[in-house]
Amino acid sequence: MDKTVMFSFPEDKEREVRDTVRTVYEALREKGYNPINQLVGYLVTEDPTYITTYNNARSLIRRIDRDEFLQILVKNYLADNQ
Repeated sequence: MDKTVMFSFPEDKEREVRDTVRTVYEALREKGYNPINQLVGYLVTEDPTYITTYNNARSLIRRIDRDEFLQILVKNYLADNQ
């Protein structure tokens, strides 16, 4: 039988990801980029050059596992839209 893999992340890990993404978002905004477009580009390609090095943003975003990031995004999107 096929088994479904379950993702589960502790609350403190989610908070860490949220804080990191906010920091990266602000760094992108301060440098004049469209933060949403840049973050989407990074998520789709996993190419770190979409993220500025300003305020160590590129290094910070690379510490987040992309699967964790996407899982948290989907969870929060669905929670906000129900």
